[in-house]
Amino acid sequence: NYVVGTGPRLQMLSTDASVNRFIEKEFSRWAKSIGLAHKLRTMRIAQCETGECFGILTTNPRVNAPVQLDVRLIEADQVATPWPVQFRDPNSVDGIILDEFGNPISYYILRSHPGETSLRVGGMEYDILPADSVVHLYRAERPGQARGIPEITSSLSLFAMTRRYTMAVLTTAEQAALPSGVIYTDAPADAEASQVEPMDTVEMDRGTWMTMPYGWKIGQVRAEQPTAMFCDFRHEMVDEMARPVNVPSNLARGNSSGYNYASGRLDHQSFFKAIRIDQSYVADVVLDRIFHAWLQEAVLIEGYLPQSARMLDTELDHQWFWDGLEHVDPAKEATAQATRLNSNTT
Repeated sequence: NYVVGTGPRLQMLSTDASVNRFIEKEFSRWAKSIGLAHKLRTMRIAQCETGECFGILTTNPRVNAPVQLDVRLIEADQVATPWPVQFRDPNSVDGIILDEFGNPISYYILRSHPGETSLRVGGMEYDILPADSVVHLYRAERPGQARGIPEITSSLSLFAMTRRYTMAVLTTAEQAALPSGVIYTDAPADAEASQVEPMDTVEMDRGTWMTMPYGWKIGQVRAEQPTAMFCDFRHEMVDEMARPVNVPSNLARGNSSGYNYASGRLDHQSFFKAIRIDQSYVADVVLDRIFHAWLQEAVLIEGYLPQSARMLDTELDHQWFWDGLEHVDPAKEATAQATRLNSNTT
């Protein structure tokens, strides 16, 4: 929601204002027809939980726009080197064929997910697509890394620990709440107590007092879970889970009750910086590739683009704009803006 938002907006920077307006309008029309913003959100979610996402640039005749280019997203598991090939192709790294410089040349795309039962019967059917037709979104954290690693990898054990602790607390509380009370006696084992079967149950009317036989007492089981530290433990665990994706505590927990204005702004600074880095990376790796492919398709349509933009070897200058980040206190933001205007710093 923060990285993609409602979707990126294209701004052309050529010297021809009419060409700029036309391309911006037509690209926005095409992006809406294929649901580009929704697909970008899916890609960003996949990058977090799977480590990467692949998009295939293909033709879709149902696209309601002159340019019928489409971006078809596939599971990362479908990019894999088929087992008969992996022994014969030394340049293949987990579904990606690299040249001597480490640049992707082509991709092995399985036609079905490797987890499907049909693959066990008919074997792996695959296509080899050139690198120009595949968009690969991932972040390389180590030199030579060719595939993505989930951003939440370091937090996976914390999710399991928190779930186990929560279930243990719930089980303990339920066990304490199951018996209404415990009847016990101080009599010796060979006395009156021997006439009562162990673990026997006694029905009692709700909301009434009753008398017990001589030597017998009744007591309730005390529920000692959850303890006072239960909430603190969960909060600390959620904060630690959110660290790999730079999410501040109040956003991770969905609760800002312990925050003031200054602490909220301070915690969000690193988060907003990470968002800007992500947006810039998505623009370079995904959007520029898609826009270039869109232009290549558009120039092939006779009479569609203005003549000045119908040059295949022309790189039209452009930039991408994303949703702004709303200020927590509009009054303070307006005051700061007025101060910057008065001091000629904006």
